[in-house]
Amino acid sequence: MEYVTLNNNVKMPKLGYGVYQTPPADTERCVLDAIDIGYRSIDTAQAYGNEEGVGNALVKCGLPREELFITTKIWITNAGYEKAKASIKESLKKLQTEYIDLLLIHQPFGDYYGSYRAMEEAYEAGMVRAIGVSNFYPDRYLDITHFSKIKPAVNQVETHVFQQQKTAREYMQKHGTQIMSWGPFAEGKNDYFQNPVLKEIGEKYGKSVAQVALRFLMQSDVVVIPKSVHRNRMEENFNVFDFSLSDDDMKKIQALDGGESLFFSHYDPQTVEWFMSLV
Repeated sequence: MEYVTLNNNVKMPKLGYGVYQTPPADTERCVLDAIDIGYRSIDTAQAYGNEEGVGNALVKCGLPREELFITTKIWITNAGYEKAKASIKESLKKLQTEYIDLLLIHQPFGDYYGSYRAMEEAYEAGMVRAIGVSNFYPDRYLDITHFSKIKPAVNQVETHVFQQQKTAREYMQKHGTQIMSWGPFAEGKNDYFQNPVLKEIGEKYGKSVAQVALRFLMQSDVVVIPKSVHRNRMEENFNVFDFSLSDDDMKKIQALDGGESLFFSHYDPQTVEWFMSLV
């Protein structure tokens, strides 16, 4: 396993397993499979509705808790100091653990400053080992970074070969925040798995497009959390430590960057209204 060291000296696996859109009934089995394959970092969220499944797997996997790295996120319906504080305790209960390794604000909406204060308190109380944000664009990220007591250790944002977050990463690096990818395969958008550049590079190393994409991100110092409910895909995604991309290959993939989201934009009023409709 390869690791990154966060700004508070906590070590985090560079490759993890995500459970976004994993049905609650399947989550325990999927996480147990992932742990059996070798994954030690699991990423969930309050909004996914499957923290309980992750918690059941943590109890049943047989590994010491300190060998696992668990991430969860505070949803916008729990925004604000009091609600966030209560939701952290609820997440701990569902995950059946005494501490969370990484706690993020899921979206920059509602009273996320209140949420962050609750997270800072949880961090200082030892309930959380690292705190950060998710989906914070450079403007919101810089705002909370400058006015928070504990600087975000991580910012989890859409990051893949077609959206490499080059501008956002400049500011994260400047302020010591680790970038973490959601959607490393962009859910197959843009004919992702048939991309000729990724296919050609994959053939060179005897690897799949997915493996090349993950290797590119990891060599770019991006933490990745690919998701699959199929064990064979989990194994494929994990099998990325036995090769390295050349500088020339890295440059070819860097050239695929379009610099725009393939999903949504927080700068789009209709998108913001949609998020507000969830509250």
